[in-house]
Amino acid sequence: MNRLIPAAALIGFLSVALGAFGAHALDGRLTAQGAEWWHTATLYGLTHAGAALAAGLSGRGGKIAAGGWMLVAGAVIFAGTLYAMALGAPRWLGAITPVGGISLLAGWGMIGLGGLAAARSAQDDVP
Repeated sequence: MNRLIPAAALIGFLSVALGAFGAHALDGRLTAQGAEWWHTATLYGLTHAGAALAAGLSGRGGKIAAGGWMLVAGAVIFAGTLYAMALGAPRWLGAITPVGGISLLAGWGMIGLGGLAAARSAQDDVP
């Protein structure tokens, strides 16, 4: 079973749910900075869930699947720390946020490398 698909779907689901929660239940309760963190967390979570889902649905393993998992991990770390700080967690938690960002960048890089490898392989197969 390709577990990347349900993991990506869970990140997407949580991003939509938390985005709605922030827009409605937390309206006026967050500081301006907290609201910005909440919005950024939701945006990054949702966009990277879609990319991880595409990696899972591609049916490819190797670098593309590894990149998808890096996107999932990065979205959890990046968005999770921003959500926590928006809700009042200590600001030192922001030192962990870049770890999630680096994982997101690495995920995109791995997917790109996997795509290049697949394109080269397909080109080599042409008579």
